[in-house]
Amino acid sequence: MSQDDLFGEYAFGTDEKAQLDRDGHILFPGLLTATAQQRLTQSLRYIQSLRTTEEEDHQPNRYSAEYDEYLQSLIGHPQLLALARSILGAEIRFDHCVALNRPGHNKGQQWHTHGYGEEDISRGLGFVRIFFYVNGFAIGDGGLKTVPGSHLYKDRAIQAATDRELEADWMRGKKHPLTDTPLAIEALAAPPGTVIAMWTHALHGVSPKTSPQTRWTVVYAYRNPGLPSGARWISEGFEKKTIPGAEGLMSLY
Repeated sequence: MSQDDLFGEYAFGTDEKAQLDRDGHILFPGLLTATAQQRLTQSLRYIQSLRTTEEEDHQPNRYSAEYDEYLQSLIGHPQLLALARSILGAEIRFDHCVALNRPGHNKGQQWHTHGYGEEDISRGLGFVRIFFYVNGFAIGDGGLKTVPGSHLYKDRAIQAATDRELEADWMRGKKHPLTDTPLAIEALAAPPGTVIAMWTHALHGVSPKTSPQTRWTVVYAYRNPGLPSGARWISEGFEKKTIPGAEGLMSLY
């Protein structure tokens, strides 16, 4: 399968890396090319058609690249790998590819964080999730919510059902470790084709969908080599598969 450009032009230099490290996430509005948006929509429609349950662990949803050739081909796409390596360094591994489609009136997702796999955070290993919001989202309509600076607490087990619960419990009295300002919820908006990179420990949630349109989304996760994460959804056969451009990325070691 030929690889068209995935991204348009963007900058990720010292300033952008500092922003990611400060906030825990960074937006690249409209970064996906028109061709990529079209092909991703086709692939994600197909993944959605395979769903037989609303449970989040439905296999085509969590193992999306194993069910669709185009999604599989992007694991080793040079532009995606260049972005991942600019964040993590040269030595990276693929962790997972998960469809995060949100149909109309989907209930969203409560606040949560993810772990890396390694308990010894002093090793400085990194794990980044790169989200493709193919048709974007508006604030309060299947939109991503974050707490800038929360990733610096390295807490992989934060959960809260509502904003109010989060503010009254885990966030209460906490300040940003770098800026010394009180932690605050930030609701994001993203135009079509937006890419968002997020550190794995960043606290985030998704607002309910209020409009009938499906939000087409897929996330590609990369990390430095280390112990398996709880989100490493990849079959043994797929890990051994030869994927052009992804040589050396599938096995953790």
